[in-house]
Amino acid sequence: MKSNSEITVVARNKKAYHDYFVLDTYEAGLELYGTEIKSIRLGRVNLKDSYCGVDNGEMFALGMHISPYEQGNIFNRDPLRRKRLLLHKREIMKLFQQSREQGLSIIPLELYIKNGRAKLQIGLCKGKKLHDKRETAAKRAAERDMDRAMKERIR
Repeated sequence: MKSNSEITVVARNKKAYHDYFVLDTYEAGLELYGTEIKSIRLGRVNLKDSYCGVDNGEMFALGMHISPYEQGNIFNRDPLRRKRLLLHKREIMKLFQQSREQGLSIIPLELYIKNGRAKLQIGLCKGKKLHDKRETAAKRAAERDMDRAMKERIR
């Protein structure tokens, strides 16, 4: 029997971790239609070039692509339509102020299903410069080389 607190990760935005420093994360619900959630459960989501914006005190996910459900016929929605995020008003205002004042971006990091509901993990992010990206790649390569050397030493 399935546990109710099970989390199933559907999609990750790997490009966000490459292009941004993630300063803070928040969990937001998504306002979806029936065929969209069915498509999400099948894993047909792309978060690659998505971002979040605030309009009239509401936060929306823009550029998030949810492929049309194959058996959805006339009930399918536009794959790139803006999806409303369900957050508390104070969280939205805090994120909006920080993004305005400090020049930060609000980026979707991960889409998962928790307790039967689709949740989006969003991050308050600061853009990386080219030298930061190179530094991160060099650290990752060094760690990989050290792991490889340790494995060979154990054998």
